[in-house]
Amino acid sequence: MEQDIQFEPTVGREDLLIAGKDDAFREMVHNLLAFSARLEQIRSRFGAFVGLSGVQYTLLISIRQLQSERGVGVRALADHLAFSPPFVTSETTKLVKLGLVTKTPNPDDQRRVHMRVSDKGTALLSQLAPVQQEVNDLLFEPVNAANYALVRQLAASLRASAEKAVLLSDYLVGTERSDQ
Repeated sequence: MEQDIQFEPTVGREDLLIAGKDDAFREMVHNLLAFSARLEQIRSRFGAFVGLSGVQYTLLISIRQLQSERGVGVRALADHLAFSPPFVTSETTKLVKLGLVTKTPNPDDQRRVHMRVSDKGTALLSQLAPVQQEVNDLLFEPVNAANYALVRQLAASLRASAEKAVLLSDYLVGTERSDQ
């Protein structure tokens, strides 16, 4: 006869437990991890379609999304994607060398630059758009007009809470290690 083994829950908030168990919570986390892994794979495929890495594709399309008349700065782009500014600088320099992005000095601070997608970069993203549309329509098939605002709000809220959770986990892991 198989025994029902009880484990300590991995979450303490009552609203995330069902009958005191975290099984549904763990299932949700694993579904989110699997979704995240698939997003990474799709991003890499989008990049490969236009001859870029997944990260370079993400930077290029994000620059297009964020650029204004003057362009977008490294810090704003890094914050948008949760990347470090040095990493963004390194990767966007590669995009400049490929002729996909232009960098111009920030007139308010010559140490900083404004980036914009070049005509060549815009043409590359336009070439990818039909593929993106088809894949994204399938990827987000469960999202509809009735739940779209909620999904967007949850995604933004989860991102914000994830930032705080990373800091807490760094602190707690650092505390644990220093006690040993």
